[in-house]
Amino acid sequence: MKHVTILVPEASVLQAIADPQYLFSAVNGFLQSSGQKPVFEICLAGAKKEIRLQNGQYSVHVDKLFHEVKKTDLIIIPAIFGDIKAVVAKNGELTEWIRDQYEKGAELASLCVGAFLMASTGLLTGKKCSTHWSFANQFREMFPDVELVEGCIITEEKRIYSSGGAHSYWNLLLYLVEKYTNREMAVLASKYFAIDMGRESQSPFAIFRGQKEHDDIEIKKAQAYIEAHTDARINIDELAKKMALGRRTFERRFRQATHNSVLEYMQRAKIEAAKRLFETSRMSIQQVMYEVGYTDTKAFRDLFKKITGLTPLLYRNIYHKMAVLK
Repeated sequence: MKHVTILVPEASVLQAIADPQYLFSAVNGFLQSSGQKPVFEICLAGAKKEIRLQNGQYSVHVDKLFHEVKKTDLIIIPAIFGDIKAVVAKNGELTEWIRDQYEKGAELASLCVGAFLMASTGLLTGKKCSTHWSFANQFREMFPDVELVEGCIITEEKRIYSSGGAHSYWNLLLYLVEKYTNREMAVLASKYFAIDMGRESQSPFAIFRGQKEHDDIEIKKAQAYIEAHTDARINIDELAKKMALGRRTFERRFRQATHNSVLEYMQRAKIEAAKRLFETSRMSIQQVMYEVGYTDTKAFRDLFKKITGLTPLLYRNIYHKMAVLK
């Protein structure tokens, strides 16, 4: 029997508590219906017996206070909501308990933005981690010693797991079901919950907004220029001159501020512009390619797939239809 503790932190997301509880309970039911013993002993744990969530709209009654759980096999850390820094600070006692349980042998799994709570324990220092794509910049700012694997659905390193954004956590939960039971049970669960087991990246859902959470005025001007000229081939030397900076200084400051090289930022801005055109226009792939300054079809296709995880054709087929349906 595997003891699974699903934490209920202050300011957590209700669905990220209810979904793992439902999944592990359902797997127990699948096993019992086939004449096998249940695998999971599931416990909700928090700092108080009743925890109010989403401005008091919902309340969760936990099975145990977290300090009453002396030993567990797996800890699920759900997504959190609101002012991330304030929420992390509010759950300080919980992070100390997580660290203690890890040292006793527990495995840890963070769902979506729950990665911030897990990283606050210090256990992710020097390790890989994923989180929701829209929180990537804030995560890097708060935890520079953690290797953020942007766009990744699941990471696993030394008994610590993390998942990408929003419903990506279902893929991690299925992964854990397979680990603790078998492939057949994970497939059954994926069919029951209608979850695609094959997803490996959250890149198709990511929106590139540029990393603007810095105070370097010249670099912000350069970012704005790049984003306003996605149809052009911008020369880095000329762009540095526009900012009254030498090229080496410009490139160093640009990477320090945005966590991208100038070239990478240009590419991401162009691909984001291409995505918007695929979503909102009836342009052909070649027309979109020319609109964002590319003339080599293979180079454009390869870069588009590298950044989004999808080919231009597949992206247009999926998201143009979605745009029409809205």
